[in-house]
Amino acid sequence: MIIKRLLFVIVTGIVISACNPAPATLNVMVHDYFAISTNVIAEFESSNNIKVNFILSGDAGSMLNKAVLTKNAPIADVLYGVDNTFLSRALSENIFEPYNSPLLEQIPDQFELDPDHQALPVDFGDVCINYDKRFFGDKGMPVPDSLEQLAKPDYKGLLVVENPATSSPGLAFLFATIAEYGPEGYLAYWQQLKDNGLVVVNDWNTAYYTNFSGSSGKGQQPMVVSYGTSPAAEVIFSDPRVEEAPTASLVGKNMCFRQIEFVGILKGSKNRSSAQKFVDFMLSKRFQEDIPLNMFVFPANETAQLPTEFTEFVQIPDQPAVIPADKISANREKWMEDWRALILN
Repeated sequence: MIIKRLLFVIVTGIVISACNPAPATLNVMVHDYFAISTNVIAEFESSNNIKVNFILSGDAGSMLNKAVLTKNAPIADVLYGVDNTFLSRALSENIFEPYNSPLLEQIPDQFELDPDHQALPVDFGDVCINYDKRFFGDKGMPVPDSLEQLAKPDYKGLLVVENPATSSPGLAFLFATIAEYGPEGYLAYWQQLKDNGLVVVNDWNTAYYTNFSGSSGKGQQPMVVSYGTSPAAEVIFSDPRVEEAPTASLVGKNMCFRQIEFVGILKGSKNRSSAQKFVDFMLSKRFQEDIPLNMFVFPANETAQLPTEFTEFVQIPDQPAVIPADKISANREKWMEDWRALILN
């Protein structure tokens, strides 16, 4: 009897093990700003018997460099976080495998920049100039509604921007001016800003929390290059809670630059099936609705509902600045070098 029981336990154990195999590991390379709720990832893992291992890889540029350098022996199955300023390089380096996810039907065509479906849009956000509402209200000053107005003497010394060579929002704002004035005219515009008391710092933290008056209340500049979602963040993280954002965005034509982030399956992945499932999950309503309050960008899936703070306090520009990814890839370094030579010398 004892022997029979032991045999039953052993056989049963084998059956249970066969029915519940160890979860497959899926490696996902992401930039350092990636964030999503742990319970959302746990749902995907339990539903698919997959363990997701996120590999933090620096900013978007550093992450892409790592993916390119390891493309013959990829260290991940999926890469998320390449945006439209780096997309052309990612595609030219041939690091992705095409995948036409069925969830793309829920993504507006304007975000699908790769017709071969190697890079699939996940989210978008706008880099805009934020302004201190109290400053302009107290002074009785109108806020500028165009880049041209921004350079007028009325706004002398009132704008702080980030160095595009060291800051992503700084680079995005540089692209916005190029979209407006063209490669032939943007430097003349920046000369106007420089002559009008433009303040330049190296990073967003310094610009927003030291120079900008709208956040700390102590800065000297009431306008700062930041994100279109920054006013919502001011409300969400306020303590005590405020009912109205102290800041707002300038959203005139080409005053904001739209960034779109993509996900792709890395060529050489040995977990193609799991990778496809995860890409589908990232584009699904469940994942997409968790994006805004974690990464403060907008979901690409048009069926996803937005949090109240995004509908009340975030302005979406009707005409954001856009430059084709291939033109950015071909000219990025020259544009930045020419900017440095003019503004920092």
